[in-house]
Amino acid sequence: MAPAIVVLLVVFAYPIARSFWLGFFAQNLGTELQPVFIGLNNYVRILGDQHFWQTFWITLRFTVLSVALELILGLGIALVLNRAFQGRGAVRTIAILPWALPTALIALGWTWIFNDQYGIANDILLRLGLIETGINWLGEPFTATVALIVADVWKTTPFISILLLAGLQSIPQDLYEAYAIEGASPWQSFWQITLPLLIPQIVIAVLFRFAQAFGIFDLMQVMTGGGPGGATEVVALYIYANAMRYLDFGYASALIVVTFVLLVAVIALCSFIISRLRKQTV
Repeated sequence: MAPAIVVLLVVFAYPIARSFWLGFFAQNLGTELQPVFIGLNNYVRILGDQHFWQTFWITLRFTVLSVALELILGLGIALVLNRAFQGRGAVRTIAILPWALPTALIALGWTWIFNDQYGIANDILLRLGLIETGINWLGEPFTATVALIVADVWKTTPFISILLLAGLQSIPQDLYEAYAIEGASPWQSFWQITLPLLIPQIVIAVLFRFAQAFGIFDLMQVMTGGGPGGATEVVALYIYANAMRYLDFGYASALIVVTFVLLVAVIALCSFIISRLRKQTV
């Protein structure tokens, strides 16, 4: 375990600790090359930073909607892939491909799909008669949010489906057979056997995806850059702007620390809610 622990400490623990330390300093390469200790001033500044809190709520809204849709679709796909049918192995391989592709490449593809002049999204809707003129998907706050959620759900749903599929395969078939003998319908078997026994995998999938979606950067950067009008500017983009555009490393580090603490708090709350629901289901 020692080599793995060392890697984790170098890759994860050191950057987090460094951010905690640098958050107590003012270091803006545009004005001051050497860090100056300022105590909690950066954190006091965050409390009054309306821009940060706006990006936080945008990130939270995007995360909740995306993860909820991914969980519903991922569970449906996992149930289908768990059944025996010809070509199941090939279908399982194809189903995981979106997750394996680079996010920046996927984002570029979805940018063209939602292009207001040449995108196939508008073309399909026009052919079906659902719209009369092309929609400026990435040029309006609401439609841009919808486009980002669709792209994220398409890419990351396979991750949840694979995790839930592993959980489904660990459920003994004898339980279903015994319950069917008692006269239970497939729907009753799902609610009384499948869902309760799948709760551990659901918790793991939701917590993993919540953390990943909350820290999303590349999808937004490629598709909208935080626009239009900051409607899709998530926390990661705001931190990136402070660090790389304004060179304010001290404040950016404090933003990382606050975001990390808030994320841990939200994940702990979600874990508590899910655990209570699990106890009620069982």
